[in-house]
Amino acid sequence: MCAKAWPRCANAAHPNTPEVVLLLLDFHSAGLARAWASVCVLAGVFMANVHAAPSDMAERTRACTHCHGEQGKAGPDGYYPRLAGKPAGYLYNQLQNFKQRRRHYDLMTHLIDPLSDDYLRDMAMYFSSLKVPYPPAALTSAGMAPEVLLRGKTLVTQGDARLGLPACSSCHGHTLTGVQPNVPGLVGLPLDYLNSQLGAWQSGQRQAHAPDCMAQVVKRLSPADLMAVTHYLARQTPAGVGAPLSEEVHRSLVAKQDTAWRCGSAAGVSAEKAKP
Repeated sequence: MCAKAWPRCANAAHPNTPEVVLLLLDFHSAGLARAWASVCVLAGVFMANVHAAPSDMAERTRACTHCHGEQGKAGPDGYYPRLAGKPAGYLYNQLQNFKQRRRHYDLMTHLIDPLSDDYLRDMAMYFSSLKVPYPPAALTSAGMAPEVLLRGKTLVTQGDARLGLPACSSCHGHTLTGVQPNVPGLVGLPLDYLNSQLGAWQSGQRQAHAPDCMAQVVKRLSPADLMAVTHYLARQTPAGVGAPLSEEVHRSLVAKQDTAWRCGSAAGVSAEKAKP
């Protein structure tokens, strides 16, 4: 069925590829042909190779690059996010979140469902190990009101005590490139992706391990403040490969108090909880 629907997948489909993955290809619209062809390729490659070795993970994860770009350095369509260099713990947690339905995207869910935890961990470690320079931000300050970008910068770097909002940098690092092993960077992400993910947290469509600190923080943002944050972040380019900070360095830069935010997905990192 896979070969009939997508001829270029004919050699990738493994006899043990789950039928549910193949059936999806029959009814999905032609407009997402490229993405759903990836389901076929990825399912065949993954099911044929249950245990991955670092030396051949590039080949075994090649279908990921259909959406996430070569070497996982972000998709060409301005939406799919970068995987390269992200903390391995974060990448593994997100794969588990798709598998356990805390995140909702059918294509990812159906790819992840058949895979073992060990395989997901190998994938996460592989992409985390890639040190790929960031391209310049696609957006510039041109055409955006300076006061909006200034508000975004203030929220990202200082927070807003009046609203009980911590600075984004207090968890994601002062360079905004993330903190090992579980906190992702916020720079180098497309504007549409940032808007969709923060919106999903506000609506409850995206969740994380309890306590879900991101949901608590984002729900305090007004639509205008959310837009200011995403527009500011989307215009920032990290230096070099944008390596995440070590947890030790981050802790030395952020004062931790009893009133800190606690995050279930990143137990080792917490931020000072701003008091209104």
